[in-house]
Amino acid sequence: MEVEIQEIKQLLKELALSQRETDAMFKETDAKFKQTDKRIKSAFDLFEGQWGKLMESLVEGDLIKLLRSKGMNVHDTSMRRKGFHNGKNFEFDIIAHNGQEIVIVEVKTTLKTQDVKDFISKLKHAREWMQEYSQYKVYGAIAFLRADGGSERFAENERLFVIRATGNSASVVNGENFIPKIF
Repeated sequence: MEVEIQEIKQLLKELALSQRETDAMFKETDAKFKQTDKRIKSAFDLFEGQWGKLMESLVEGDLIKLLRSKGMNVHDTSMRRKGFHNGKNFEFDIIAHNGQEIVIVEVKTTLKTQDVKDFISKLKHAREWMQEYSQYKVYGAIAFLRADGGSERFAENERLFVIRATGNSASVVNGENFIPKIF
C-alpha cells in the first residue's frame, strides 16, 4: 500500500509539472495570437486608409464638373483639410471653392445615416473652424460607394449634395428639384 501511495504521489507531481508546462504553452500561444491580431489590425488600418484616399481621389477627379452640372460654379478643390480649433481636431475630405461659396465633401466607402448626422454637425462649425471661409456660403456633400439603410435619401432630405462613386467616376444622384442647404 505504501508503494502505491508513493506511486500516486509521483504521478500527481508529474501531472502538476505537465499542467504547468501546458499552461506555459497556452500563454505563449496566446501571446502569439495577440501579436498576430495586432499585425492584422495594422494591415487592415493601412488598407482602410489607402482605400479611403483612393475613394477621395475618385470623387475629387470629377467633383468640379459634377457640382457645376448642379449650378455650383466652383473652380478648384482642396483635399484633406485638417485643423485644430478650440481644443477640437477637425478634418474635411474635400473642399470645392469659388471665392464666395464652398462645398465641403465627406467621402465614405459605406455611407450610414449616423455618418450623415456627424457630418452635418461638423458643417455647422465650418466657418468657425476655418476663418478664411467665415463670409462664404457653405454647402455640404456626401460621397459614397455603397449606402446602408436609406442613408443617401436621408442625406438628400438634409439638403446635402449626394454623390455616388461608380466605377472610375462619380455622379450626383439628387433629384431634379433639389436645392442645397447653406450651412
